[in-house]
Amino acid sequence: MKKLLVLSAVALLTLSSCVSKKDFMALEEKQKNTQDLLNTATVKLNKCLADEAAASARIIEINQRLKDAKDALTDLKSSNKALIESSKDMTVLTTQGAKNLEKSLESIREKELKISRLQDALTKKDSVTIALVTSLKKEVGLNDEDIEINVEKSVVFISLSDKLLFQTGSYNISPRANEILGKVATVINGKPNFEAMVEGHTDNVPYSKGVLLDNWDLSVKRSTAIVRALQELGVKPEQLIAAGRGDHLPLVANDSPTNKAINRRTKIYILPKIDQFYEMIETEMKNLSKEE
Repeated sequence: MKKLLVLSAVALLTLSSCVSKKDFMALEEKQKNTQDLLNTATVKLNKCLADEAAASARIIEINQRLKDAKDALTDLKSSNKALIESSKDMTVLTTQGAKNLEKSLESIREKELKISRLQDALTKKDSVTIALVTSLKKEVGLNDEDIEINVEKSVVFISLSDKLLFQTGSYNISPRANEILGKVATVINGKPNFEAMVEGHTDNVPYSKGVLLDNWDLSVKRSTAIVRALQELGVKPEQLIAAGRGDHLPLVANDSPTNKAINRRTKIYILPKIDQFYEMIETEMKNLSKEE
């Protein structure tokens, strides 16, 4: 472009020396128009170049988007395939899970049934215990502080103070004892499937008299005396058990005459025959063991 301007200027100078003023002005006007056209063409060229650059950038951007879209489509296809495979696996797992759940529910139902049967058995046992306590309290009464009727580890017992039954150091039964034992015998005789275990207790004062060597002998001798009295009152001997604990299971410390009197006692346990009363529970436990 610079060369063109220079040549134009040279031509004007050359012509100015050869042409008239009118021709020169015409040439000058023509040169001006040519310059305007050149400037216009330059502006359009620059705009075309800019548009070309923008179009190229746009093409690059579009190509990149197309590539990204293609990659995303590939990933989507891959994910879809994995999802289909996972769905197949999930179907298998769900089917297996349903089977396992059904087995678990069936097992729970079986255990609930077993527990229910055991609870029924225990409820029957508790009902028998309550009925027995009620019967004993009705027969023996509760007006004497030296007589206790209670439940210990699900076993009903009557605890009789030593002074109601024996004189100190003796195993001969007092007249008052026969009255109380007569009421106990009435309850036992009314329940042929029950047993009565008589358990003697002493204080810790050493004892030795005749053939009795110690408190063990004394406690057992007192128990056998009670057992004989109950047998004479009509209780079947096969329902009776004699036992002694000596001074080895005190209720309180043997540190005063009052406490020693508390520890000198006889307990009569009224309990069903083991082979009959626990039969239903033992049967259920055996069934549980077999099923497991």
